[in-house]
Amino acid sequence: MKNLPEIRRKKLKEKIKQQDYVRVMEASNGLSGLIVENTKTEGKEYDAMWISSLCDSAFKGMPDNEIVDFTSRLRTIEEILEVTTKPVIVDGDTGGKLEHFVKHINTLERMGVSAIVIEDKKGLKQNSLLGNKVEHTLEEKEVFAEKIRKGKAAQMTEEFMIFARIESFIAGKDMADALERAKCYIQAGADGIMIHSYKKDGQEIAGFLKALKEKHPKVITMVVPTTYAEFREKELQEWGANIIIYANHLLRSAYLAMKKAAEKILEEERAYEAGNEYCVSMEEILGLISEGKK
Repeated sequence: MKNLPEIRRKKLKEKIKQQDYVRVMEASNGLSGLIVENTKTEGKEYDAMWISSLCDSAFKGMPDNEIVDFTSRLRTIEEILEVTTKPVIVDGDTGGKLEHFVKHINTLERMGVSAIVIEDKKGLKQNSLLGNKVEHTLEEKEVFAEKIRKGKAAQMTEEFMIFARIESFIAGKDMADALERAKCYIQAGADGIMIHSYKKDGQEIAGFLKALKEKHPKVITMVVPTTYAEFREKELQEWGANIIIYANHLLRSAYLAMKKAAEKILEEERAYEAGNEYCVSMEEILGLISEGKK
């Protein structure tokens, strides 16, 4: 079976080696996982899935502040793994307590997850897309580096990867802080770096990637072009991005369609218009589900 954990877990590393960049789409439940798995157009498809803490929390109607615990997150991950075959990257928030984090690494490895991303913030989590509207507190880089070091030491397999997500720009810090943190985390054993920014012009991201690749040309880099969405994948790859993650677009599009359908039924006092404008047939959904994993 293509879906065995030991086969699936190594797929992400293989794709990174084989391709100019890896294209990743958010999946937050079994159905969205099936959509990511099966969507293809003009010879293009998604290479992997991103299981976001923001989206997982939002679909449960909960805030994105780690109130949804890891046990609940595991149920979502298992739901997606059950019906798909593409490699999975898990958003691990801050990683939680060190003692818990190292155990979570082994659990994810056994499930067949390819990578986890943890961010260098501390305290009650605030979503990074809120930018300077809220206060973001960074963890001391040495403390966060030790979490990476312990996580790598706890690994049972070579294929699993731990990525350090740097929140310097989100917290209002400068390029020097971001690069110093990257150096520290790479030395601690991080397999790669995710850099995040809420600014729309993309200049923080481009500058960071260029500077990082000059000093660490082989490090794997992740970007999340949610706010700087105007840039095409090839441009991001030319900046130095190896993995491009569309982190919340299925959640946002689902919300819009559901809201409009609910409003339309109230407005018309029947389902006919909403069904024609905002809904696919149940046959299409049932057909996708019946195909299941390959």
